[in-house]
Amino acid sequence: MWSTALTEGDVLLNLEGISKYYGSFKANDQISLEIQAGEIHALLGENGAGKSTLVKMLYGSLQPDEGRVVWQGNGVHIPNPAAARDLGIGMVFQHFSLFDALTVAENVALALPPGKSLRQVSKELEEISTSYGLPLKADARIHDLSVGERQRVEIVRCLLQKPKLIIMDEPTSVLTPQEAEDLFKVLRRLSDEGKAILYISHKLAEVQALCQNATILRHGKVVGECVPADETPISLAKMMVGSDIHEISPRNIAVAHGDVMLQVKKLDLEGVTGFETNLKDINLMLHAGEISGIAGIAGNGQNELFDAISGERLSLPENVLIKGDEVGHLGIQQRRKMGAMYISEERLGHAAVPEFSLSENVILTRHGLQKDLNTGPFVSRRAAHKIKDQIVEHFDVRKGSADPAAQSLSGGNLQKFVLGREVMGIAEIIVVNQPTWGVDAGSAAHIRQTLVDLAAKGAAVLVISQDLDELFEVSDAIATLSEGKLSPFVPARMTDRHKIGLQMTGGELEQA
Repeated sequence: MWSTALTEGDVLLNLEGISKYYGSFKANDQISLEIQAGEIHALLGENGAGKSTLVKMLYGSLQPDEGRVVWQGNGVHIPNPAAARDLGIGMVFQHFSLFDALTVAENVALALPPGKSLRQVSKELEEISTSYGLPLKADARIHDLSVGERQRVEIVRCLLQKPKLIIMDEPTSVLTPQEAEDLFKVLRRLSDEGKAILYISHKLAEVQALCQNATILRHGKVVGECVPADETPISLAKMMVGSDIHEISPRNIAVAHGDVMLQVKKLDLEGVTGFETNLKDINLMLHAGEISGIAGIAGNGQNELFDAISGERLSLPENVLIKGDEVGHLGIQQRRKMGAMYISEERLGHAAVPEFSLSENVILTRHGLQKDLNTGPFVSRRAAHKIKDQIVEHFDVRKGSADPAAQSLSGGNLQKFVLGREVMGIAEIIVVNQPTWGVDAGSAAHIRQTLVDLAAKGAAVLVISQDLDELFEVSDAIATLSEGKLSPFVPARMTDRHKIGLQMTGGELEQA
């Protein structure tokens, strides 16, 4: 095993007045931060607060315009990620950078300096993974691994680079509660060994449990520092957004649900690329006024199910029904005209075209659904701008210009815009995949309240999410999707996070 000469309490990293500009916009404004060896330090803030920009500069992907990075007492310039790794700075990204067709060892070897054979890399990664309780097989192919196992590959690859500081970006967003607890054990052990961890997360309860200190960013500036254990999730969220966080107002779920609005019957769907999850005998019924939640670890068929329900993947007509009519063979726009709206997991590139303005993105899904938007074969730009303005006002979408490109919005604001575009109007059925993925506490509360309010008005809502706290907050009933199989729906009040987490890994799963 390897070790570092640093001891707990030694100052490892100092940031002194770090600033980053994009034209007149200050993404980071005079940020100062200190991290000690052995410390788990949280970096908190809303979407767009400047967290990603800051850690990209630490990892060498961006360069600061002002300020100084001091590493172990010496001012340093970090021109690229390779230089960051040479210093001892490693990063585990939220979105994995792995090649599905390669083995674990091959993926790990790609990130290491040349000189070691694949056999040596395989031996070392299996030794370290076993030592840290993150067992991996060097010859396993990435596409055969669960999301939790893929994260292990990212962590072990980072550990093999012998880091003194590990940056972790939303590390539990794809994990079950049990997998998250296993990860926390690893992080605490790394901390005990003197390694520092800069921890970015929107899950404030886990920040409280794990992190010794926290720095809070807002609008690119440091607005506070605290000891998370001395705070509450509400007080942490308030520091992040600068105001009180809206708490979800529950609806009366004792009221009987209405007609069946969406039904999936005996749906079997095979993948077409070899890297997809086959759906097996999926059955579900969604009633008016009901919110049903589907939990699952990423890669167990959520996207495939969403595509089949939305019409992006066609099936037999009788496999999917909207208000009793068979629609399995109909495309997404035909289903939209029947009152079904769909919000995909991927905001940029799927739900919105990054380079298009917000008004142009309105046209993409609302054309043919709103009379004032279409005049014969033509589309009214004026009407598109009016709809865009209504969405922006109603959903508090914060933007830098009147009609910016979708890619210029923060993740939370773009998600609010996409949700508003789909649900304002004729939405009777809403199917949403990962509604608050990577979204800050304030925006997440707004989005969840919107879904609850829509159900209270009679809409049928299906929420596919990896966030169990979210599902228990909004859902009447919850099922799990594991290896393409859907469990029976259980009233949320009759189950708990541990039981659902176990089902997500395939334990105690009954076929629906």
